[in-house]
Amino acid sequence: MAHAVAEHSSHGTPAAAPAGWRPKILALVCNWCTYAGLDQAGTSRMQRPANIRVLRVMCSGRLEPAMVLDAFRRGADGVIVSGCHIGDCHYTAGNFKMERRMALLKVLLNQLGIHPKRFIQTYISASEGAEATEIFSEFIEGIHALGPSPLNKEYSK
Repeated sequence: MAHAVAEHSSHGTPAAAPAGWRPKILALVCNWCTYAGLDQAGTSRMQRPANIRVLRVMCSGRLEPAMVLDAFRRGADGVIVSGCHIGDCHYTAGNFKMERRMALLKVLLNQLGIHPKRFIQTYISASEGAEATEIFSEFIEGIHALGPSPLNKEYSK
């Protein structure tokens, strides 16, 4: 990962996405809130883009920045990390741990030249299926506007 290619030194306007390209998005979500919210959205027949892969973890506090970096290294064009709202963690302080770790990750991503809009951190409760659908859809639109990640070997030059 240390040899990451800088996307844009100033994070300026990226090149247009190649024809037929679909962003690869990984969502790392907590079991008790965000995953339940996504499940609620599904049972309510809300549509979510099919190119988002959801990986459920028991608590967002278990997520390490290395997991996000590995997702980018393996070709993800964008990564979402989502947990319970602050104060609502089923494991008391997991979302506080996630908050601190992801703040450091944002600095690291910037230093590696990965556009800051390729990563978001959210808080979604089990009853917020509509909000989850909206957040995920907006994120994928933003990634599509950025084009493929410079680490995506399929589209790198």
